[in-house]
Amino acid sequence: MIKIINCKNKKYKDKLKLFLERRRSGKIVDTSIVSKIINDIKKNKLKALIKYEKKFSKNTKIKPTKGEIKQSIKTLDPKIKKAIDFAYSRIFKFHSLQKPKNIKYVDKFKNRIEYKNIPIQKIGVYVPENLPSTLLMNVIPAKIAGVKKIVVANPIFNRNLNSAVMYAAKKCGVNEIITCGGAQAIGSLAYIQKVNKIIGPGNDYVAKAKQLVFGDVGIEGMIAGPSEICIVADNKTQLNEISTSILGQSEHGENSQSILVTKYKDLINKVQRDLKINLTKLSRKKTISKSLKNHGLIVLCQNDNQIIDVVNEIAPEHLELNISNYKKYISKIYNSGSICIGKYSPMAVTDYNAGSNHTLPTLGSAKFSSGLNLSEFYKKISYITLSKKGVEKIGESAIHLANYESLTAHMLSIRSRIRRK
Repeated sequence: MIKIINCKNKKYKDKLKLFLERRRSGKIVDTSIVSKIINDIKKNKLKALIKYEKKFSKNTKIKPTKGEIKQSIKTLDPKIKKAIDFAYSRIFKFHSLQKPKNIKYVDKFKNRIEYKNIPIQKIGVYVPENLPSTLLMNVIPAKIAGVKKIVVANPIFNRNLNSAVMYAAKKCGVNEIITCGGAQAIGSLAYIQKVNKIIGPGNDYVAKAKQLVFGDVGIEGMIAGPSEICIVADNKTQLNEISTSILGQSEHGENSQSILVTKYKDLINKVQRDLKINLTKLSRKKTISKSLKNHGLIVLCQNDNQIIDVVNEIAPEHLELNISNYKKYISKIYNSGSICIGKYSPMAVTDYNAGSNHTLPTLGSAKFSSGLNLSEFYKKISYITLSKKGVEKIGESAIHLANYESLTAHMLSIRSRIRRK
């Protein structure tokens, strides 16, 4: 069911890279229709949006009324409301600690340079189907940062508003919701709602759409695509902890990826057997089977250094270090969206209410980017106020550089501000 790479083979790194690249290339899913959808919505706006919603979701109403949202929330199980409230509290508290500080520097000539964090004015948040946790993860940091306008795009679920998503939106103070999904939702946020930046995870079509609208609007500094997990396990790791984490991540979608990394050959056979047994009990067994068949992987390492190299090459969205001696790895692993440490830290909890963010870099982008945080919702602007004496003192040196670079007008501009020329 799952492909195995043995690091005893000298070319194991090449095999690993080839395996990962197949999924990362985007060639598995044909997303060519996305450019057509985006261009159509850019040109024809609401008319085009409704056309694609009818085609893909049998949906004709893009903006629910306040009454419809209120009625939807009334149907929500009180236990789910309490769970959302609990998650909200923990996410809010943790992300409040991320508030950046403005910087001010004043030199001896009273030249003042400031660097201020300015909230982005209008954000679009994509929330897939029935995932209130995703709304919380994306909207709470935006609210803390001071974003004034937030538009949530959430597709209809079983031809109805999703009551949990609607309640989470109300809890977060969201006033504008559009009921559409997929690439057309991204097109709408960019060209109909005209937000400044779009955030939120999605499938391959959503990820492709975000890439196409980038430049007209901003997107996260990462690729928030199909979900991933990498689990490092040893001979003391509980078997059901390994298999449930693999199955749990794979049930997100057919293009999700679950990878087990271990030094113990006997563990591999046990895990494979346990996966088959547990798979039959799950509601999304078809989705999980396809995910494991196409993207599941077990890497058998020979030593600790290989484990470290393999994990850093995978650069997983989520990493579980479910081993007895994780300290020997933790300082050497630098490519991962989040790291769950020890047996009591299942990744699944971080999807909901640990407090950290679950919108994380996928498809290898953890090599150069971070998970969603407050910085995503700010622009940084420099403010420069030079004094009369200050421009004279630093201007002379700047003139030398302007002359060296043959930028005469630059030199003249600086001289025009200096009293003693």
